[in-house]
Amino acid sequence: MNAWFLVGLLLAAGLAGCSSLLPKSKEATASPWQTYQDVQETFDKIVPGHTTIAELRQMSLDPASNPNIAILNYADVMRRFMLNQSFSISDLDTGVRECVLARIGCRGFEITQSQVHRQRTGNVVLDVLGFQRETHTEGWRFNGLILLKDDVVVYKLTGGQPVIQQKEENQNPLGPVQAIGSKMTGISF
Repeated sequence: MNAWFLVGLLLAAGLAGCSSLLPKSKEATASPWQTYQDVQETFDKIVPGHTTIAELRQMSLDPASNPNIAILNYADVMRRFMLNQSFSISDLDTGVRECVLARIGCRGFEITQSQVHRQRTGNVVLDVLGFQRETHTEGWRFNGLILLKDDVVVYKLTGGQPVIQQKEENQNPLGPVQAIGSKMTGISF
């Protein structure tokens, strides 16, 4: 029995520094762009009033060939911009107003792209037993909106997070006992 305890102790000590055994995950949309800057540079080439649907296709901004681009109709555009009763059509940006007033001649593309990597680091034994967990998250998220009236861009808007860097640390001094106790009582320590 003591030999098994010694083998277990040596195995635990050997695994203690092996963070490569910890889980990792990657969230990435299928995308022709590798970075936030790549997508932003593409959007910077769009000129409202001049850029056509054919030019958007050449820029990989075609929902038929590029996944993760939603097609919006004018009712979807109205819901996004007319948030409540106090808003009137005259309060909208000129491009948005033109699009909404065109009704069926109006459509939009909502572009959502991201690459996010999560990596757990630290001591494998402490992580597996639930005493201490450390997760590092890095990546980017991009959101863009393009409105077209009669196949010509009339409005564009971009946003997102060019750089995501997060570190999350969880410590449970009682480890697995703490998790069991909170499940049984419904109380977290």
